[in-house]
Amino acid sequence: MKFIVSTFCFLICCNLLQAQDAVGTNEQGDPPFNATNPYVHDPVMAKDGDTYYVFGTGVGISVMSSKDLKTWKKEPPVFNTVPEWTKEALPGFGNHIWAPDIMYYQGLYHLFYSCNAMPGKPHAAIGHATTPTLNPKGKNFKWTDHGKIVQSVMGRDTWQAIDANAIVDESGTPWLAFGSFWDGIKLVKLKQDMSGLVWPQEWHTLARRPSTQKPYDYELTDSQIEAAFLFKKGEYYYLFVSLDMCCRGVNSDYKIAVGRSKQITGPYLNRVGFDMLEGNSTVIAVGDGKTFAALGHNSVYTIDGKDYLFAHGYSIPNKGESKLIITEIIWDKDGWPVIDLDKRLTQ
Repeated sequence: MKFIVSTFCFLICCNLLQAQDAVGTNEQGDPPFNATNPYVHDPVMAKDGDTYYVFGTGVGISVMSSKDLKTWKKEPPVFNTVPEWTKEALPGFGNHIWAPDIMYYQGLYHLFYSCNAMPGKPHAAIGHATTPTLNPKGKNFKWTDHGKIVQSVMGRDTWQAIDANAIVDESGTPWLAFGSFWDGIKLVKLKQDMSGLVWPQEWHTLARRPSTQKPYDYELTDSQIEAAFLFKKGEYYYLFVSLDMCCRGVNSDYKIAVGRSKQITGPYLNRVGFDMLEGNSTVIAVGDGKTFAALGHNSVYTIDGKDYLFAHGYSIPNKGESKLIITEIIWDKDGWPVIDLDKRLTQ
């Protein structure tokens, strides 16, 4: 995700989460909540009991819940105030938090979230918080913030510490994928309790799009790849990414692409066997030009024996407003995901 922009004007628009044109907004900058066709950006999902919870980019991290994945209820944000650790790590950061990831692991729901004090630059960090339950009315409900996991620094790093995605491999080892633009998607090994990076640190680069820029030229003219999500299916790890540009309403050209590997650390290859490290991938979802101008930043889950893709799409009928997309994934005979937007659960 990322509200990646190169002018102050665009920065302000992105901080308002692209409430385009004449669409009304609330005090957080989001459009009025629509229970059956909700606004969301960068959706991820976890289930607690009989309730599905979707987390997304927003002030304090946006949260909504549903019993059936069709009708949604707005829930309180995760953070009412800016995470304390950002005051030292990212001076000037507000509470507009990007691209969370959520997973249940070792008796807790683990939330990884992205903070960027300078959109479009690698002045960013990923935080980590946990709670025993996602139900706001549960007696044990309480988010505990554990602070920073990893940070990217201007002039040192050619990747952004945003768009986290946690996964546990077949041996029980937790990993964190993240990254955006320039040198692409990173993978690091986490401690067993997910509280930080293992020592000595183990880093891998999974995918990138070759750039014509100099190493510390942070313009956003090429190398557009982000929003990594790893999903294990059969003998393969599938690496979903988003290509090109988000956050421009009906002018967005975001799209979802994928590669796969038998090892979590790669190499990830596209459908014809070319490496994602060399800018290759297989595009599986684009805007249809009728309902959605573009779509991206997806996550994938198995629900009742079926696999589903969650993403946001820039709605043409809603003047570019970012809407929740949930649609079943069909796997072809060669084991590649097929997306049909006409069969989505959401409007």
